[in-house]
Amino acid sequence: MTMKRLCATALLLLWSVCAFAVEKSGTIVYINGSKFYIHTVQPGETLYGLSKTYDVGEKVILQYNPSVGEGLRAGENIKVPFVTDVPQPKSERKLRKTFDTHTVMQGETLYGISRKYEIPIQTVVEDNPNLDPTHLRLGERILIRKKEIGSEDEAGSREQWEAYRNSLNSVAEEGYAYHIVHPGETFYSLSRRFGITEEQLGALNGGLKAADLKAGAIIKVPGSAEQLAAAENRNGADTVRQDSIPDVFPVTKVAEVEFRALRRSATLNVALLLPMAVGSDTNANYLEFYQGFLLGLDSVKTKYGCSVHVDLYNTARSPERIRAITESDEFRKAGLIVGPVYEEGLYPVIRYAEEHDIPVVSPLANIAEMNSDVLFQMAPDPSRKWEKIADLVNGDRQVTLIYTDSTDKDFEAEVLALLGDSDYRKYTYQYVHPSKHSANNPGDLTPLLDNGSDNVFIVMADDEVDVERILAAIASADTGITSRGRTAPRFVVLGNTRWMRGSRYNNLDRSIFFKDRVVFISSYHAKRDSRAILDFDSAYIRAFGSLPTLFSYRGYDTALVFCPAMYGDIEYDLEGRSYTPLQTPYVFGQGEGRYNHVNRNWVRVNYNSDFTITIE
Repeated sequence: MTMKRLCATALLLLWSVCAFAVEKSGTIVYINGSKFYIHTVQPGETLYGLSKTYDVGEKVILQYNPSVGEGLRAGENIKVPFVTDVPQPKSERKLRKTFDTHTVMQGETLYGISRKYEIPIQTVVEDNPNLDPTHLRLGERILIRKKEIGSEDEAGSREQWEAYRNSLNSVAEEGYAYHIVHPGETFYSLSRRFGITEEQLGALNGGLKAADLKAGAIIKVPGSAEQLAAAENRNGADTVRQDSIPDVFPVTKVAEVEFRALRRSATLNVALLLPMAVGSDTNANYLEFYQGFLLGLDSVKTKYGCSVHVDLYNTARSPERIRAITESDEFRKAGLIVGPVYEEGLYPVIRYAEEHDIPVVSPLANIAEMNSDVLFQMAPDPSRKWEKIADLVNGDRQVTLIYTDSTDKDFEAEVLALLGDSDYRKYTYQYVHPSKHSANNPGDLTPLLDNGSDNVFIVMADDEVDVERILAAIASADTGITSRGRTAPRFVVLGNTRWMRGSRYNNLDRSIFFKDRVVFISSYHAKRDSRAILDFDSAYIRAFGSLPTLFSYRGYDTALVFCPAMYGDIEYDLEGRSYTPLQTPYVFGQGEGRYNHVNRNWVRVNYNSDFTITIE
């Protein structure tokens, strides 16, 4: 072999070695549901070398990075499809020893979860290979490494979440960028800012709904990453704060407001914003709320001698109309604002109220994003929903989850989050016709009750017939055991509130609740045989010729709590006392790092075996 050929061969071998010397990136992101490495091209790297390092075809890399067809440029970021490794199975025992488990609740973000456990975002991502950081699924189980809990401060979480957003932006499609939603931003404000409709913003983010837009979420928006960064660094009412990471515990970023009580001789002007009609379609629910509110004003005048004037505005569930209302001369007379009833319409109202130190009451909705010291929420705080039944799952009772072929996934997610690491067992119920009963009948629930324990049964079924059959089977088992002279079983059933109000459970026999000692956690309770409810019902029928609904009760409560408070308790943000206009109490307070004044009280409703109902 000649020297010339030897040199050529050596050079070819050297080129081949270099072609394979591409270092695999450690940065991994999800884009549109698919997993990618983000690779920063280094000098001398080739498409062939990338293909071999990541074990994907050159054509595949070109498919996701068309610009690479013109050659690789040093410093350029490209996305390379992630080839899934075959996972090594881990024993359940090892998992429980190493990890806690978090069940994703409605509205949670990975940033928020990392702050809850004070754990690095990167650790959570590494321990959950199939977790899409920007699209958490309700009920999804996330492994939380025990030894890492408490190891990360807020600054670290901010930095990691920003780094993940920057990685997405480094390979974003031309004309688009990724933005981190901060408290107070809504579908309306973001769509206005980026010059698109709310429908287009939702479509751009996989069908995201306005109600599901949460602080800490990373969303896709029009414009380049450079334009977005420039906007975030500008000061202005419609631009993002300079620190684009939302503060889950904002201590100093929201202005505190001091309200002043009215003199007893002064007239209170109330602006009531309700979606009374959308186009030609009227909404009976909000008419009933308004009627209840008017009766509340009558009681305010009778009980407290206060003079109140109310202006009703039809918002038509339109952010544009709400903005126009806040700019009208009539609206500017208001000293108290009630509504709008949906969070997406709150933005212009809150901004106006903060400028003029006016309280805003959200009478029905749970406010997830808006964070303001002027905002009062009458709906109870979801995070406190299960506090009043903590005694049922504290480890002293046998908890059994009863399943069928259909499962209410939302209820299951809440229950699993409530149980946490507490022990529980599962039972699969199968209906068997009485004519086909056998010794091992999965429809006979006697073994579940006849164990000498204090039992809690939780029915996970998502079908009215299944729910009724299970409740009947529990009652039958109880009767059978007792009739044989055995010790009566000790049990309760933790009920799903959909059984009370869901349209799919209209035919459910409510009397079975008493036989099964069902316990409900409810946002509102109005027992029609109580004196306060009877008096209100009578007054409502005389005034409007029909029975009141829950909307009527809520309207009355709103007037009775907040109108008198404007003459005194508003100066103390209504904190330090409980308000019970009819039968449901309201207790307001601020959560850690939140400025909204939120009702903390849920109602525990107990259906007792003696056919009485008690509430706590």
